[in-house]
Amino acid sequence: MAKYDCTYCKAENLGYRIECTECPDFNLCLQCFSCGAEIGQHKKEHSYRIVNGNGPAAFDTPRPWSLAEEHMLLDAVEQYGFGNWEGTASHVESRDMQECEDHYVTFYVQGNMGRETFQCDSGNKVIDHTCPDGGPLSPSITTASKPLELSLQEQHDLGYMPFRDDFEIESDNCAEQLVSGWGINYDDDELDIAVKISKVDQYRLRLRERERRKQVARDYGLIVAASSLNDKKNKYKKKMSKDERELQEKMKVFSQFHPIAEHEQMFENFQKEKELKSKIKELNELRKHGITLIDDIEDYEEDKYKREKKKENRAKMGSLTPKRNSTVSKKAEGKLEKLDILIDDEENKDEEVRIETRSTSQPGYDLISDREKKLCISIGMSPANYMTIKTCIIKDYLQRRQGLPVKIRYPNGMDKTHRRKIMSFLTDNGWIGVT
Repeated sequence: MAKYDCTYCKAENLGYRIECTECPDFNLCLQCFSCGAEIGQHKKEHSYRIVNGNGPAAFDTPRPWSLAEEHMLLDAVEQYGFGNWEGTASHVESRDMQECEDHYVTFYVQGNMGRETFQCDSGNKVIDHTCPDGGPLSPSITTASKPLELSLQEQHDLGYMPFRDDFEIESDNCAEQLVSGWGINYDDDELDIAVKISKVDQYRLRLRERERRKQVARDYGLIVAASSLNDKKNKYKKKMSKDERELQEKMKVFSQFHPIAEHEQMFENFQKEKELKSKIKELNELRKHGITLIDDIEDYEEDKYKREKKKENRAKMGSLTPKRNSTVSKKAEGKLEKLDILIDDEENKDEEVRIETRSTSQPGYDLISDREKKLCISIGMSPANYMTIKTCIIKDYLQRRQGLPVKIRYPNGMDKTHRRKIMSFLTDNGWIGVT
């Protein structure tokens, strides 16, 4: 860049200078020109022109902008914002509003620099937001995440207690403070009671929100419920009978020789062995009596129940009849016993015919199945009483399945043997599960 010195004071011109158009190679600084300096053949009346000596321009324009002006223009746009050309011109000082606007729009917005900075799309583009890569409408958003596989100790470290389904610090942990200091007093008026009830409603809403957040965490696998975390432990704790608890106590001495998983597996194997032995014993008994089909088991059970009932009735009648004379021979006793058996069989047949005839005339007989009719005849119960007891048993079973408290509602004076017989019948026919 060429250097220009003032011809009068010999000072270097770094900015604007005055160049005389009549005197060759004659330059004056602004201070000397304002004082009307004259030297040699130069006179202050000579024509002149103002020249900027700040160096080369960034862009080729009829009236070039110096690098300093370009820098001040960019600073002004950044400081005052695009469009505030009045503030921009006051900052640049050497250019007016129109010049600042035209220069910035021409070279910084529409020029090469603007085209590289502002990416303008030529047309509308259709964007698929349902792509599986995670768009706003991606199906993967609604897909449940994979459940976390955390051990019991890791969940405790995170502050979650799975067996209680609670956190050490719950969401909205201070919700109880809303009602902890409130109570119904004898001297409360209607307004006080209404305020306290509104506080209780607010507390219930906060508890509901807390439960909703916990349910969201459970749905997306962030926490694991106690039922799925350790089903075996819960099963043993809640459903073990007295015999199973005694067996588990006896097996504790073996727990020092293997891990807990193997110990539980061994306990299950013992339980299965016990069940299989019981089932084999039952099947052997049925085979001994000639039962080879599953459909015949129900008839055999009914006959067995009738025989037991006859024995009970015979024992009651025997306790009421006087003892026989000791002179009666054993042979006579045998004949009497055979005669009693024949008489009992005839009486039982007549009694069954009377019961069946009486049952067909009772209301509700046409509402039950053939098996239920046989059951009612075998236990001597009317169809209406049977349907009432059946309804009570099924309702109690459903309430027990839901975890609700069960209240016995059976008719007064009902025989426990009849109730067990009906429950066994409903279990075998799939009305209720095994309890």
